Amino acid sequence: MTIDILMPYYGDPEQLREAVLSVQAQRDGNWRLVVLDDRYPKWDAEPWVRGLGDPRIVFERNPQNLGVSGSFNRSIDLAETEYVTIMGCDDRMLPDYVGTVRAAIERFGHPSFVQPGVRVIDGSGAPAFPLVDRVKSWVRPRVSSGGALLRGEPVMTTLLRGDWAYFPSICWRRDVLERHRFSKEYEITLDLVLKTDILLEDGDLALLSEPVFEYRRHAESASSYTAKDGTRFDEERAFYRSAEPRLLAKGWKRAARAARWRITSRLNALTKLPSALFSRSAEARRTLLRYAFGR
Repeated sequence: MTIDILMPYYGDPEQLREAVLSVQAQRDGNWRLVVLDDRYPKWDAEPWVRGLGDPRIVFERNPQNLGVSGSFNRSIDLAETEYVTIMGCDDRMLPDYVGTVRAAIERFGHPSFVQPGVRVIDGSGAPAFPLVDRVKSWVRPRVSSGGALLRGEPVMTTLLRGDWAYFPSICWRRDVLERHRFSKEYEITLDLVLKTDILLEDGDLALLSEPVFEYRRHAESASSYTAKDGTRFDEERAFYRSAEPRLLAKGWKRAARAARWRITSRLNALTKLPSALFSRSAEARRTLLRYAFGR
């Protein structure tokens, strides 16, 4: 079984090189990588990618800039194998990612998606453990070294209390992605929207403990920027409000309460207030306070 790795590209060329080379360094060679250029204007990645001379690496360019959800959905269209990872162009795989994920897919009977263990790095590639990731580690379900298969309301509740998953590291079953796809209404929470749709459809999640992926968290990311100015929380509010009635209709009352209270999301908004005060942005302050204390 081969895993397709789709890598939408729009950003730092050096980090893209690191990401691609980390795929090439996999001990398990059962992978195919598609570098998908979303019309990044400052560097043409095609000569470098093709210059690698690796038949497992394919270069594609979007016909026009499609943005986040558009590039993710085109990634689904370009995938050919049963399982797909949509990897960030600034992240890095550790050498056993493919082998570990492939083994978990077989061990857990081809689940809807696999979340392996993740290490967090900063913009320079050094190990990091900021507050947001400490919170993720607190709410993430504990599993043994062999991992566990999770489904239903319990795991949905934990994700709504604090989304502890790392989207670029997840390996998805392609038919599940094709059925749900990525919503154009969301940019920051689009992966949580997708996970909610899958779990509400009685999908399952293989959760692993072994770190085999490095997720880069830095100030330039879209999620970091929109958290500072407060705009990401308007999107989060819209998602949680839309999720609550669907959860109640499923009979998942605990999960619906988690969506209603969204505790860690509110706390995250409060941690951004000092930056908003320092920037003297009245609109950012109002947005953050409204989200933290409003309905």
